[in-house]
Amino acid sequence: MLVAGFPAGAWGTNCYLVAPGPGEECVIIDPGHRAAEGVAETVARHRLKPVAVILTHGHIDHVASVVPVCGAHDVPAWIHPRDRYMLSDPEKALGRAIGAPLMGELTVGEPDDLRELTDGGVLELAGMEFSVAHAPGHTKGSVTYRMPEGPELPPVFFSGDLLFAGSIGRTDLPGGDHDEMMDSLARVCLPLADETVVLSGHGPQTTIGRERVGNPYLGPLAGGAAGAPAPSRRLP
Repeated sequence: MLVAGFPAGAWGTNCYLVAPGPGEECVIIDPGHRAAEGVAETVARHRLKPVAVILTHGHIDHVASVVPVCGAHDVPAWIHPRDRYMLSDPEKALGRAIGAPLMGELTVGEPDDLRELTDGGVLELAGMEFSVAHAPGHTKGSVTYRMPEGPELPPVFFSGDLLFAGSIGRTDLPGGDHDEMMDSLARVCLPLADETVVLSGHGPQTTIGRERVGNPYLGPLAGGAAGAPAPSRRLP
């Protein structure tokens, strides 16, 4: 399997392209601010053919390039219905103005073919399976995607802004809820195998085992020490 990722735009949001291998069809995850050029470069470098865009949630730093990317490759996008409104009204989703200069770079709105995700569903795309788990807390429509392990490959978990290396997503924006975040972490993350590779919306990759031991939020849920500090990542 090929997973090519890069941090995009003003918020350094990780955009991922996932394919069975070079020269194959691929799925694009979270094409955020200024991600279109990076997507095009990655597609060309690995000779990929995009067939879909899938989104972990609706914040502008994860979806800012969904319209141009979908348009350039004539592909559909998937988002949870509770975050769909954010595509057309990103400032409402953040509870503040993003800023005129930055907004002038964005294409706000829905792609021509937008589809809605369901909790527990499985997307079969580009010869791969992505298991969908609704994981509210950062937003009401946050989801994660899990790919099963393969020959000599561990399972892969795209956590969006639910779980980071050493931290979790913020819950102080509209639609955020700390209790829902804790429930999602316990329900969605804790049952995963320790060797599961976590590819987050921001920052470096990690594993569930590493976070189960060292993450100040996941650790207590797994029976570790209590008393986690407030989330340190101040990102949309």
